Amino acid sequence: MAAVKVYPAIDLLDGSVVRLREGRRDSAVVYSRAPDEVARRFAAAGATRLHVVDLDGAFSGNARNLGALERIRAVAPVQFGGGVRDEATLRRLLDLGVDRVVVGTLAARDGDAFFRLAPSLLARTVVAVDARDGRVAVAGWQEATALDAFDLATRAVEAGCAAVLFTDIARDGTGAGAAVEATARLARALHPAEVIASGGVAALADLRALALAGVPACVVGRALYEGAFTVEEAIVAAGAQ
Repeated sequence: MAAVKVYPAIDLLDGSVVRLREGRRDSAVVYSRAPDEVARRFAAAGATRLHVVDLDGAFSGNARNLGALERIRAVAPVQFGGGVRDEATLRRLLDLGVDRVVVGTLAARDGDAFFRLAPSLLARTVVAVDARDGRVAVAGWQEATALDAFDLATRAVEAGCAAVLFTDIARDGTGAGAAVEATARLARALHPAEVIASGGVAALADLRALALAGVPACVVGRALYEGAFTVEEAIVAAGAQ
């Protein structure tokens, strides 16, 4: 069984740690108003990278919550996304010490320009492929496009991006179970690139299934906050001991 890297999620809205259901702002549940404490707890449990999302930035198009980001980054390596809609913001985040920057809308809407960025920049980006019925959604998942999710993921890998973050929007924040088969198909097609599963992980069985299917990494959110399992248990179940 291949090891799956486990990236605990910290979603930020108005400076608080929240989780949304299917990306809807009106579904937000607040879990903490101290994101750096949450980060410290995850890092102490063995997480080697945190997946931080600026929901305010995703909805508005301008990266926000940067104060919280800096406090989290001081605790553990971070991949950060939300509101990264231009090269200047991407560079600013890297200058702030972000390990990897997650880019979704920019890559989907203006791929011709994005994928021509310097290889040194692309090598530190993760392209978010947020899919609903196989098509990419952008702008905080509020806008549908005709762009095929597989095509965007393939282009990202061919351009030398660090990873592809694949989210099945219909499962995100629902606890309905990970999109194991769809993510595994993508991982096999793009091997050896890192494909990160996101959305729906509800139980340790989901992590074991991802490992058995050969998915390289996954983001885990609501299940950790609601006590379904701990980070330590997730790491063991994912085979990343």
